[in-house]
Amino acid sequence: MKKTLPLLALLLLFKTIGFAQTPAKRTLKPSDVYLIQTLGDPQISPEGKWVSYTLSAVDSTKNKRNADIWMVSWDGKETIQLTHTPDGESQGRWSPDGRFLSFVSSRNGLASSQIWLMDRRGGEARQLTDLKKGSLTDYAWSPDSKKLVLAIKTPADTAKVKTPKPIVVDRFHFKQDVEGYLTKATVHLYLYDIGTKKLDTLTRGNFDETNPKWSPDGSQIAFSSNRTDDPDRNSNADIWVIDARPNAQIKQITKWPGRDSGFEWSPDGKQIAYLRSTSSENYIMYDQSILCIVSKDGGEPKLLSQSLDRPVSTLRWAKDGNSIYALVSDDRIRYVAQFNATDGKMTKVMGGSRSFGGLERHPSGSFLTTMSDPQTPSEIYVLENNNLRKLTAHQENFLSKVSLATVEGFTSKSKDGTLVSNILYRPASAGKADKFPTIFFIHGGPVAQDEYSFDLGRQMLAAAGYAVVAVNYRGSTGRGLDFCKAIWADWGNKEVIDILGAADYVVQNGIADPTRLGIGGWSYGGILTNYTIASDTRFKAASSGAGVAMISSLYGVDQYILQYENELGSPWKNFDKYVALSYPFLKADRIKTPTQFMVGESDFNVPSVGSEQMYQAFKSLGIPTELIIYPGQFHGITNPAFQKDRFERYINWFDKYLKK
Repeated sequence: MKKTLPLLALLLLFKTIGFAQTPAKRTLKPSDVYLIQTLGDPQISPEGKWVSYTLSAVDSTKNKRNADIWMVSWDGKETIQLTHTPDGESQGRWSPDGRFLSFVSSRNGLASSQIWLMDRRGGEARQLTDLKKGSLTDYAWSPDSKKLVLAIKTPADTAKVKTPKPIVVDRFHFKQDVEGYLTKATVHLYLYDIGTKKLDTLTRGNFDETNPKWSPDGSQIAFSSNRTDDPDRNSNADIWVIDARPNAQIKQITKWPGRDSGFEWSPDGKQIAYLRSTSSENYIMYDQSILCIVSKDGGEPKLLSQSLDRPVSTLRWAKDGNSIYALVSDDRIRYVAQFNATDGKMTKVMGGSRSFGGLERHPSGSFLTTMSDPQTPSEIYVLENNNLRKLTAHQENFLSKVSLATVEGFTSKSKDGTLVSNILYRPASAGKADKFPTIFFIHGGPVAQDEYSFDLGRQMLAAAGYAVVAVNYRGSTGRGLDFCKAIWADWGNKEVIDILGAADYVVQNGIADPTRLGIGGWSYGGILTNYTIASDTRFKAASSGAGVAMISSLYGVDQYILQYENELGSPWKNFDKYVALSYPFLKADRIKTPTQFMVGESDFNVPSVGSEQMYQAFKSLGIPTELIIYPGQFHGITNPAFQKDRFERYINWFDKYLKK
């Protein structure tokens, strides 16, 4: 016994030390917005040995998110931070000859963003451009690395004066979130010579030219532009081509009345793959893109994915030019697919319950992509031989410290028989038999879908002890064009039926406590929150972000003039339609749900007037409410402190009414 006791004590000591070295994971908290990093814009070096990308993180002391340029070796063994300034860098691009990595920044106190060059042999980055007028919106290297094509937005009046002049507008579409009031500022293309720094004008006129891309031989530049008589009155975009020299003639390649965009030159430069809208109407909302191919000289396009009835995005040609890789949005997922360039036959390359992002082709023919799943924020991966290889691991340190909600899908049936796809988040500690207060957090858009990807907002609510439900109501993508178009000019009807059907499901299946249901959302999610609480009294608390009230009061106030004119008609012609769609405001006396309203002060997308009207109605009626306006914020809340504040207010509001 004397020999045995010391051995047992030693084993207990080792066991105790082991537990101390592996602390228990904690739950998410609102301050974690300061810890989440965001990766984006991966670019492969010409020889294929390195991948550049942006990594943004929050400086909590300055309350600012800042992006730097990083790179990782193709084998994933080396990761290097290339820029370290507080000014931020973006749009990293390799020169085709492999000598430079360029990026865009307003570092060193510059008044506007300029292009900088970093020599790959070493040394500090040097400023390349010195644009005095206008702002750089995009750029691309010529194949011989001697020139750049620049897209520059030049204001109608660029003179600097001490006293600002009145804003004078005469456009049909005169407001846009973030941009503000729209004047006659235009985006044109310019040629910039790297050696001489000479800037030549390529395009002119009262049109915008965007997304410039060089042909493989460097002789031409393709771009997107709406050159109809009045671009403000439609959603058109066509593909145009111009020789890469001043005073060249512009040739129109596509002529679809709808939208042609997202194009890529074929490796041999003879064809252009692009995305075409299904609709040819003036206004395109409930739509999905079709993969097409057209000759570089124009003509009748070949529609490759028309029969798929799913949105296609992010096109990249295969190395041999015989097929095109793309992303396809399907029911709650986004997968990588390959389309035969001759007959359009599709092969699913990589799928699963996850969501893939960008695609970039490696010189070997493999691809670079980003991927997120419900437990993992986006990281960069290599897709080779139909296998995924993880390239970055920036999220691992954060994820190792937190416990996350479990995520699963379910299908509910609405009262009219429609099947609806949903996603359920259960608190990390939840058992399958546990019943929880439940929040329905509704996505915006409406043309979007909730996917099996990392969602910080819903994870945050689940960490606060709630089951959280995401509903892909009618109007969402991923279920076909008819499903998406079902809500045309009929807002707040079928979507609410679908949300209530999902609520019935989680109650009947013992997931949700029927006496403790809440609902919330932002943008169209906030709009549907208003519609739902005006239709059903089962929800005991709500949070409506950037919602609407009296629809007619938004005509000429928000940025959706094309939608009003084409979907609802003018108010003086169809005022009854505007009234019918305003039922949450006009029937506010039927609402019983305590509701907080939130909005960005400078939101031109869904302006604050909608939230203010609903708040005022609630105060007049004595319904518990509060109004939170975030100063200086647009439709998206980007200020990190405000993001944290919003999470705290969500949790406190729902706790007050659902955890009594």
